[in-house]
Amino acid sequence: MADEAKGGALEFHPMDQFIVEPLFGGDTIHWYTPTNVTLWMFLTVLAITAMLVLGTRGRAIVPSRAQSVAELAYGFVYKMVEDVAGKDAVKFFPYIFTLFLFIIFANFLGLIPMAFTTTSHIAVTAVMALAVFLTVTVVGFVKNGASFLSLFWVSSAPAAIRPVLAVIEVISYFVRPVSHSVRLAGAMMAGHAVVKVFAGFAAIAAIAPLSIVAVVAIYGLEVLVSAIQAYVFTILTCVYLKDALHPHH
Repeated sequence: MADEAKGGALEFHPMDQFIVEPLFGGDTIHWYTPTNVTLWMFLTVLAITAMLVLGTRGRAIVPSRAQSVAELAYGFVYKMVEDVAGKDAVKFFPYIFTLFLFIIFANFLGLIPMAFTTTSHIAVTAVMALAVFLTVTVVGFVKNGASFLSLFWVSSAPAAIRPVLAVIEVISYFVRPVSHSVRLAGAMMAGHAVVKVFAGFAAIAAIAPLSIVAVVAIYGLEVLVSAIQAYVFTILTCVYLKDALHPHH
């Protein structure tokens, strides 16, 4: 966390926790090289599978803790999709539910000491955001045809400024995957970096108690942020899907 320099100062390296490293040594990383990112993404999928498959295989009337969590997550996301995007969006529920579970499990696993937070990397969040963007765009054109373009034409505005608004709407539409991915990655990276910085101050005896209190407080905040960011990513996906299914609304 913090190393004592020759001059007696402390050196902090809060960003080292985000370095992608090969699992089996070496310095070169190819697209097929197993890395710490690969490992923690696999553990995320494994944790989700354990909750949904192993935790619910009994399907008891009086549910176990794992079954209760799985049922609560299922009902929460299902209601979100239905309320935000409409009943005709329920067919996309498995995809949205998968996104939600992957993000929230990756966020929470990243809070384990010495773990790697996969959602802190823009490469991971950008893939998810681009997948949502392409899916929504394809669905919009398949369902509505050329009338999907009405999403960019603000018919309620004065005729003179409609072309200007159309340009703004097109730009904002193509910026969606950028904001969608950067928001999640930025929030997770910033929070973990701050935790590591305050943890580094624990090496200074005079302020160690304050540092520990700060770490505990920020860690608690990070737990909340991890859940909120999964919720925000998911609900924005529902909003974008609603625009694709109902461009005239």
